[in-house]
Amino acid sequence: MQTQLAEWARDTDLGREADEILRRCVHCGFCLATCPTYQILGDELDSPRGRIYQIKQVLEGAEPTYVTQQHLDRCLTCRNCETTCPSGVQYGALVDIGRQIVSERVRRPLRERLLRETLRRLMGSPWFGTLYRMGRWVRPVLPAVLRSKIAEARPAGPLPAEPGRHARQVLMLANCVQPAMMPSIDAATLRVLDAVGVGTRIAAGSGCCGAINFHLDAQEAGRDQMRANVDAWLPLLESGEVEAVIVNASGCGGMIKEYAHHLKHDPAYAERAERLMPYVKDIAEFLAPMAAEVRSKMRRAPGRSAFHPPCTLQHWQGLRAVTERLLTELGFDLQSFGESHLCCGSAGTYSITQPVLSKSLRDRKLQAIQATLPETIVSSNIGCICHLQGGTDTPVRHWIETVDEALHD
Repeated sequence: MQTQLAEWARDTDLGREADEILRRCVHCGFCLATCPTYQILGDELDSPRGRIYQIKQVLEGAEPTYVTQQHLDRCLTCRNCETTCPSGVQYGALVDIGRQIVSERVRRPLRERLLRETLRRLMGSPWFGTLYRMGRWVRPVLPAVLRSKIAEARPAGPLPAEPGRHARQVLMLANCVQPAMMPSIDAATLRVLDAVGVGTRIAAGSGCCGAINFHLDAQEAGRDQMRANVDAWLPLLESGEVEAVIVNASGCGGMIKEYAHHLKHDPAYAERAERLMPYVKDIAEFLAPMAAEVRSKMRRAPGRSAFHPPCTLQHWQGLRAVTERLLTELGFDLQSFGESHLCCGSAGTYSITQPVLSKSLRDRKLQAIQATLPETIVSSNIGCICHLQGGTDTPVRHWIETVDEALHD
């Protein structure tokens, strides 16, 4: 694609990066067939190709409008289009640039500004856990879109005693929302790692991965959180005190594995973020070499399950095959279903900011899954788990919880 960037964009870091991405797009349209929003709306402006064209127009000098912003907002950032694209267009990076530039030029309506600001400050607050537990008490009277986000309580259960006794040590995230919404996931992860002789800890000074801020018009605040995590993790990793950062929420993992990209224009952090990348492992990546050991300790095999691969696992990180192979080796009776490549509609806070589209995608996903009559739906991201559970009576769990139960039942 030919481009003629406006003077204000031509000599900036974001402008140069966007220009390089735009020039790779040949407008073939392969992405339309795999874009969730295009599948539902049928509007090319709500497809990757249409959004690419709108971003190109803005970078070439066209003035963006609120309508432009809406089309970019409707993108789930699932990156299914990247998996499909024969030209290797880095659409995710481009839409991040487009959203930042448009947000600087278009003032959102007051209602949207309040919603986004409330979400990012609430979900990143140390009070989130208390407020979430209170939400369970008043769940019946909450609006439907919020009621579906309040998951039933699942107790964490006993945690491993003296995790520091193990020679092998790893870092876990101080997740923003997962411990409050489903503490059972982190607890199960700790117990499974403990069973194979791996201790866990949380690094002082670490915190949210930065995704919530980054995707709610506060990209620099998100980068500040990334820098804090680099500072907290890298010395422990490079000293050999711990061997990896283990992530059990694929949304966080997808973001952390792109720290080097998001900080590449920061002279103080670009090289340090690059050094961090090899240490970041999804829990499936980390356990895959130990599958036989885990399986030998399991007291029973998991039942008939449907595995929903989150977009951040399959399209961002390319770990769907690794995870499914691991689950098969651990004895899961996995049931395949149609359109497993499409987003479930969760996409972080998307299910709150775009409730109609999100629900349509969730119901479409659940219809495909339920056709396999699973006993359990398993996934690997807190957002997908809560979102899917809001539309079905079939238990939806993180697969690590199922493994933990099979180890300790």
